[in-house]
Amino acid sequence: MSNIQDKVVIITGASSGIGEATAKELASRGAKLVLAARREDRLKKLQEEIKNSGGQAIYKVTDVTSYEQMEELAAYALKEFGKIDVLINNAGIMPHSFLYKKKVDDWNRMIDVNIKGVLYGIAAVLPSMRERKEGHIINVSSVAGHIVGAGSTVYAATKFAVRAISEGLRKEELGNNIRSTIISPGAVATELINSVTDPDLKPSIDEIYKGAIYADSIARAIAFAIEQPSDVAINEMIIRPTRQER
Repeated sequence: MSNIQDKVVIITGASSGIGEATAKELASRGAKLVLAARREDRLKKLQEEIKNSGGQAIYKVTDVTSYEQMEELAAYALKEFGKIDVLINNAGIMPHSFLYKKKVDDWNRMIDVNIKGVLYGIAAVLPSMRERKEGHIINVSSVAGHIVGAGSTVYAATKFAVRAISEGLRKEELGNNIRSTIISPGAVATELINSVTDPDLKPSIDEIYKGAIYADSIARAIAFAIEQPSDVAINEMIIRPTRQER
């Protein structure tokens, strides 16, 4: 039996891309899923697909930038399934721009979604995980959390922060048997690239993404981290297209 069987997994940003692919992968391995995103039509469609394939999934429309909504999401998971085994903090945005353009609204949105959203998710699930002395929190960072490129300064800063938060979480909670995993994807064929609106940057980013890998490649990596026995922690993975330089 897979170590994923019957685990209760919350996935943010589940309506498309890596979140959607991960939901389908984990459902096929017997996980009980709690799907979260802002687009209810997408969540409902995904839930139906999973159920039609014999899997288990519920959903809750959630904005990760709301502390209250993230708390409600965790409470919903506990009410419906009685426990939370895994949280996958996957929701993120990537509106790259040069600093001199002063796209302050984009900066604030990235900080709210990419950093605060991760923190709110951790805060929501930690109490029940600490009580059970068991749990796994997976935070999706990026290769931009390792290497800063011109035009990706603020985005990279948020993804460096995700790695710092994940490592701090690991050290704080290892005594409670709570695992922390950082997933750092390179170019993946998702809707994330659509959030890049700067016309000076879009062509070069589009070029990089011509060699993007599919989201199910990241989903398999996430499943690999989850399926390890509880005394084994996969702390970090970088997953790039073979031809991606940085």
